[in-house]
Amino acid sequence: MTTLGAVFRPQLAPERLRSVARAADDSGLEELWLWEDCFLEGGISTGAAALAWTERVRVGIGLLPVPLRNVAVTAMEAASLHRMFPGRPILGVGHGVQDWMGQVGARAESPVTLLREYLIALRALLGGERVTTEGRYVRLRDVALDWPPDGPVEVLAGATGPRTVRLTGEAADGTVLTAETSPEGVRRARRLIEEGRTAAGRAGTPHKVVVYLLAATRSGAFERLRAELTAGGAAAGADLGVAGDAAAVAAAVRRLAEAGADSVILQPTADEPDPEGFVRFVAGEVRPLVP
Repeated sequence: MTTLGAVFRPQLAPERLRSVARAADDSGLEELWLWEDCFLEGGISTGAAALAWTERVRVGIGLLPVPLRNVAVTAMEAASLHRMFPGRPILGVGHGVQDWMGQVGARAESPVTLLREYLIALRALLGGERVTTEGRYVRLRDVALDWPPDGPVEVLAGATGPRTVRLTGEAADGTVLTAETSPEGVRRARRLIEEGRTAAGRAGTPHKVVVYLLAATRSGAFERLRAELTAGGAAAGADLGVAGDAAAVAAAVRRLAEAGADSVILQPTADEPDPEGFVRFVAGEVRPLVP
């Protein structure tokens, strides 16, 4: 079964999160995803709050930019969330937007090298290992978590370019693809992921693919969707996003699932007028139409 979720966009003020998270939980939404976008809202703080305000919805943090965070701190925070809310947090990390990383003096000369070193160390720490490593960017000496997660946890990584997509197959447990990914883009990503897994000797092991899908419904849906795609530089006619009723949105979800997505996370437009209503729409109207 395809997992279905929705995004709480950080263009909404942090104080709006509680009502959206409660609506997600009450409506039976499977996953609510949060973003750590500069310079809007922190991923761990909002993730912890959303988990504390809810009982069952899984909360994804996608993505934490690795140049901003020492890997030991990320491991400590992730482990704490997994122990306090077992089975419900989902952790995703990524390069971060390079312009933003430059603004804060954290831009890496080789983002791919940094992400590879980071993923290897993070997965080892969360797996309860004691880690010593002297990489180009990640340096740890005899570091182990006193409170690692009680069981295995997934670490996902965001990717757009082919080198990073291949790396996620090699070094992560799953891949997060942006809303600029068409069904054909999902197929290409799956091939690259498998190349990475084969190179790392991990062929045949599970690897989750999460894809964001820009979606709009009800009043002004087509206009809001087109405005956001245009602002993002999407070419006219690109097979991206969906506007319309539950049947139209479900059909777009199914196309991504058929291309290889395990989870499709519906991303409202930044000017979505009713974010609580959006998560209820996803859970109550779209979910029944998606196998």
